[in-house]
Amino acid sequence: MRCFKIILLTALALTITARGNPEIMSQDNGMEYNKLTEEETRVIINKGTERPFTGKYYNYHEAGTYTCKRCDAPLYRSEDKFDSHCGWPSFDDEIPGAVKRIPDADGMRTEIICANCGGHLGHVFENEGFTSKNTRHCVNSISLNFIPASTAQKTEAAYFAGGCFWGVEYHFEKIDGVLSVISGYMGGHKENPTYRDVCYTNTGHAETVQVTFDPDKTDFETLARLFFEIHDPTQNNRQGPDIGEQYRSAIFYTNNEQKNISEKLIQILGNKGYKVVTQIEKAEKFWPAEDYHQDYYEKTGKEPYCHIYQKRF
Repeated sequence: MRCFKIILLTALALTITARGNPEIMSQDNGMEYNKLTEEETRVIINKGTERPFTGKYYNYHEAGTYTCKRCDAPLYRSEDKFDSHCGWPSFDDEIPGAVKRIPDADGMRTEIICANCGGHLGHVFENEGFTSKNTRHCVNSISLNFIPASTAQKTEAAYFAGGCFWGVEYHFEKIDGVLSVISGYMGGHKENPTYRDVCYTNTGHAETVQVTFDPDKTDFETLARLFFEIHDPTQNNRQGPDIGEQYRSAIFYTNNEQKNISEKLIQILGNKGYKVVTQIEKAEKFWPAEDYHQDYYEKTGKEPYCHIYQKRF
């Protein structure tokens, strides 16, 4: 139930406080990150800013992907980079789900951080008219690495909603070929939804995980089969004790191949006698959830309470 989940979140209060402390942030969740220099730590961990017009990627025009200096997560594509003459690299869009927006400590600006590790990137500004997207991600070069297009790793994204995202994330992170799993929200009508918005204000979102994977090591069908085996796809708008539209079963497809595979698997399960209620919807904007939702079971040392693997295929 919703109140049960709130109680569990309250138990994370000390962890949340720790994650707000830059010195603790680099080591609190057990993840191994790249070693940073003193200057990189000043910017990425302690939320500093490099001097304008000095960064490596300010006047840089190669084709490829910009990644997080701290954790290597893909953040921006070169085709979204433009020259705003501001002194820092500028992008008018991010890779879906890669960047999180939070209020800046100054109370006026919006800070952008890596959704995977929380590293500071810079700030985002809107309605300046530089490009048709009317958005400028102003990023410190020192927060970035660059992978040329000729050597960039091929990746694909899949989006699954199967009840509380804690448990779904837990199972997908164990699969070989999965590069990252981020808990968040999809399928609703409110911009920048918070957890409380989704739970209590009928935003229409489902708790969803974004699974980024290497298609040379695994494929969408393997992931979709696992999805149907780690939650009960016959439960409507609930999963175990968690009740509500946000806990609905859904696959948000990014292309027709994903859509066709999802429908095929539902048909197979139907032939086996399962009355599957999983919704198949086109993927929309994915909103990463609050930091304290990421890697929940890894942080707490617990295991999913309503996501138990059950072979169905």
